[in-house]
Amino acid sequence: MLDNNQLLRFTTAGSVDDGKSTLIGRLLYDSKSIFEDQLEAIENTSKRKGHEGVDLALFTDGLRDEREQGITIDVAYRYFTTPKRKFIIADTPGHIQYTRNMVTGASTANVATILIDARHGVIEQTKRHAFIASLLQIPHIIVCVNKMDLVDFSEEVFNNIVSEFEEVSSKMLVKDIRFIPMSALLGDNVVNKSENMPWYQGAPMLHTLETMHISSDINKVDARFPVQTVIRPQREGFIDYRGYAGRVASGILRKGDEVTVMPSGFTSKVKSINFHDKELEEAYAPMSVSITLEDDIDISRGDMIVRSNNKPEPSQDIEVMLCWLNNSAAKPRAKYTIKHTSNDQKAMIKEVVYKYDINTLERNSEDNDLAMNDIAKVKIRTTKPLMIDAYRENRTTGSIILVDDATNETVAAGMIV
Repeated sequence: MLDNNQLLRFTTAGSVDDGKSTLIGRLLYDSKSIFEDQLEAIENTSKRKGHEGVDLALFTDGLRDEREQGITIDVAYRYFTTPKRKFIIADTPGHIQYTRNMVTGASTANVATILIDARHGVIEQTKRHAFIASLLQIPHIIVCVNKMDLVDFSEEVFNNIVSEFEEVSSKMLVKDIRFIPMSALLGDNVVNKSENMPWYQGAPMLHTLETMHISSDINKVDARFPVQTVIRPQREGFIDYRGYAGRVASGILRKGDEVTVMPSGFTSKVKSINFHDKELEEAYAPMSVSITLEDDIDISRGDMIVRSNNKPEPSQDIEVMLCWLNNSAAKPRAKYTIKHTSNDQKAMIKEVVYKYDINTLERNSEDNDLAMNDIAKVKIRTTKPLMIDAYRENRTTGSIILVDDATNETVAAGMIV
């Protein structure tokens, strides 16, 4: 059964002018998710630019630079709802110099939609985007073969692109890939089924997004509860209340479960689980709750409550696939703050093992400099142990960010290997 309020996050990626913004515009326009005043403003801009109809791409190109250049530069987030689901779209830019933006937009996505221009087929950009999607362990990929109207809605062209893409993706870790032939400009197979492609038996894009099973994307096995803050209300009826508040990163915690507090290793049992003024029998990811324990244990922000028979690995030496986000290059052996769940520690990049050549997807172990948009495997040493899981098993406890202490800028995002 589908949860009507379930939230699906998806990211769009494609080369420049593949029609990403037009596709999102079409999705919002045909699913009636646009306010009248927005629609009016965009109709006026379209007329001023001399377009015959509504320029759908203008719905997402929110930045002025983008409207002037007709391209997407930053990650633009759009929200819309249908009777079946809520959606957040991260519209990410296609250029190679915006690899970091794609990583940012895709890091929380359930689905990656990769656009391919039917005239050009699988190009270098396509391979790069598929690689980043597999690196970020996005569980589902929808390959949108767009501009089918420009190749006479040819089934043969579509089938060739499918086999080309499958050849690329066979080397990557992607569980679920679907292919949809479409014309975002004309609306074929976006919200409504196309009459021009009777040979395509699948569902249009919106129906695919509404019915895709995403509940199993969350790790329900490993119970991980990073403590964000300790609640001591000190008011009548709650004099002795000591709750540990945070968001369940993965797994399920129930009343009476035997738990261990990391890194101290003290054990106790879950006494109660509270959500607002309600008491719950269980909490599961991604719920935000307050938990009380049977025993009085010294717990503070950054500690993690886990099930005693299933603990993460405390480690000070971690291997990470790192995407460098900052304009300034990484300084050798410089100290950074590493943020992992609610835990902040000092850390140092010990070694760059290899860098990915994002064009050829080959590994280069000679070049050890990390500059903006580089993706590399690195070894990091932290001052105190972090309670980590591998990113492929747990996207929350398997991810980190690095912050430059001098400027307070986020300089890198990483996935624990």
